Amino acid sequence: MARDSRPHTIQQRPLSPDSHKAKSEKVRLGKMDNSGSRFGQSILFARNFLKYPNLVGWMLPSSPFVVAQVLRQVDWKRARVIVEYGPGIGTFTKQILRQMHPDAVLVALEVNGDFVRFLRGTLHDPRLRLVHGSAADVDVELARLGHKSADYVISGIPFKTLPEEVCNRVAHKTHSVLHPKGAFLVYQLSSAALPYLERVFGSVRRDFEWLSILPARLFYCVR
Repeated sequence: MARDSRPHTIQQRPLSPDSHKAKSEKVRLGKMDNSGSRFGQSILFARNFLKYPNLVGWMLPSSPFVVAQVLRQVDWKRARVIVEYGPGIGTFTKQILRQMHPDAVLVALEVNGDFVRFLRGTLHDPRLRLVHGSAADVDVELARLGHKSADYVISGIPFKTLPEEVCNRVAHKTHSVLHPKGAFLVYQLSSAALPYLERVFGSVRRDFEWLSILPARLFYCVR
């Protein structure tokens, strides 16, 4: 999850259609328009899996069943600060924005530059704070954006393929920023995250979602 440059907040601005840079970007991301076709999004996701398998974890985005099962755990009336690790092409992000309170904020941390540029060009919700940065720096990023804690942190970053020190740091940093009544909602393709979560969180509830190409393992963690 390391990166060469200091993380920064991406301004939510639509790309100018007359800009040569914007046109080149559209070609490079699969000639998608601002809405993006499902096929184009899947190609983008698969291409980045091939480039960065340890960071992306799997070649397909999460299924709608996984998204629904995880987001069912959120108390939308209470949640005001939500954090998402690894939004990718926005499979979870779009649904979170649809369901969250008008006064809530979604802080999405993504280390992949291709995904950051794609999300910047497709999602223009003013409640979204898209950060080109690492989940391991969540405390720094939240503080920089003026938030003391998060009500929910939602993550699909692959613990199985990340370095042990990064997994430990993500677990500890997430615990440190969670509101006392908050929850860390984790979806994975393996149980590799479980030891890291159980060492840090007071309670870790396990679940499965079978209606997916690969069954998803779900972990609901509270302080």
